[in-house]
Amino acid sequence: MLDWANDRLAEPLTIEDLAQRLNVSPRTLARRFDDQLGVAPGQWLLAQRIAKTRVLLEETDLSVETIALKVGLSSATNLRRRFRAAVRTTPSAYRRAYQGK
Repeated sequence: MLDWANDRLAEPLTIEDLAQRLNVSPRTLARRFDDQLGVAPGQWLLAQRIAKTRVLLEETDLSVETIALKVGLSSATNLRRRFRAAVRTTPSAYRRAYQGK
C-alpha cells in the first residue's frame, strides 16, 4: 500500500482511500501506521509529498506551481506553506541552496 500511495502522490488521496486499498477501516489503518511506522497516515502522506518536492526542486527546473500539482499539494501557496513548516525554508531558497553546492 505504501508503494501504491507513493505512485499516486499527485492524486487527492485520503485516509479512506488508503484504508480501502487495504480493506480495513480508517481507524485500523491509523493503528497499523502507528504500530509499524510511528506516525499517522496523514503525516506519512505529507512527508512523502515533501520528500518528492525536495527531489523535484533539486533535480528539475519545474515551477513551484507545477511541483505542487505533481506532489498532490494542489497549489503553490499550499506547497510553500507546508514545505516551510517541514523544512524551515522556502522552496525557492531550498532550490538556490541546493543548486549552489
